[in-house]
Amino acid sequence: MKSEFSSANPPRFHLGLHRFAIVLASCIFVLIVAGALVTSEDAGLSVPDWPTSFGSIYKIPPMVGGVKFEHSHRMIAEGVGLLTIVFCLAAFRIDRRKWLRNLTLAAIGTVIAQGILGGITVRWFLPWYISSAHAGLGQTFFAIAVLLALYTGRDWIESAPGALHDELTPSTHTLALLSIVVIYLQLFFGAAFRHSGMSVLPHLVNAVLVSGVLAWTSIRVLSRYGHVPALRRPATLMIGLLLVQLGFGFAAYLTRVVWGNHAAQPLPSMVSTTVAHVAIGALLLATSFVLEEQVRRQLVRRIALAERSPSRKAISA
Repeated sequence: MKSEFSSANPPRFHLGLHRFAIVLASCIFVLIVAGALVTSEDAGLSVPDWPTSFGSIYKIPPMVGGVKFEHSHRMIAEGVGLLTIVFCLAAFRIDRRKWLRNLTLAAIGTVIAQGILGGITVRWFLPWYISSAHAGLGQTFFAIAVLLALYTGRDWIESAPGALHDELTPSTHTLALLSIVVIYLQLFFGAAFRHSGMSVLPHLVNAVLVSGVLAWTSIRVLSRYGHVPALRRPATLMIGLLLVQLGFGFAAYLTRVVWGNHAAQPLPSMVSTTVAHVAIGALLLATSFVLEEQVRRQLVRRIALAERSPSRKAISA
């Protein structure tokens, strides 16, 4: 993102827009939980048609059995889509940052693509690869909304970027980016397992990699830059969420794979642990994006500074 301080007319903090972004992110989080309930309750085809529901666009069908999960998920998704459009209009009216406006447009494109993928999963009878893409895009949509809340916040707008040196290899920013990559990979393996496209083994093996990378990144940030609140908060949250996620992951494995493997229908323990595991995963991905952005903003590579130094260029000449 371009620095807000490079412009002669820097943006001003707008409390209403910031609160709107927080509401949008919260609603998307509810949508993710609703989607996880649909999958965990095996309710994906409870409403067999799309974009209509039992032949109607506006009528609410009897909310019984799996229909209450699937149709509720659709209604929440429609509300979130409308809310995203309204937020985009508000951002174009209030905020002068072109890149932030473009990000709101990306959010609209994401929610539209998310709806289309959701419809394809119904029409094509839940192919695991489409369902997994639907899940991953939903997590990305939530991360975008969290970033919008970050970018519209007072701390981001009214504080100048930092200039702390980061001379280690790999760089802290590289570790932050790697954290995002391994989390996405873990989300894919988890979604593929839930939708019967893969065994649970890749998800379990990659959990070791995710734990190592996230612990490495968080400890690096906390040990070297823990005095910077903008870096300390997401790093602390990341390591905390990782520990909680590992606990829910173990519980979900026990309830779904060990104890509930031959259950005639999803057990309450299976549903609750799986939904919690998915929800914490969404929070972990969003936190990794926030940490990456704060690292990019607060830290400067010493090597890069040296290469840009006029005196160094003069010596080398």
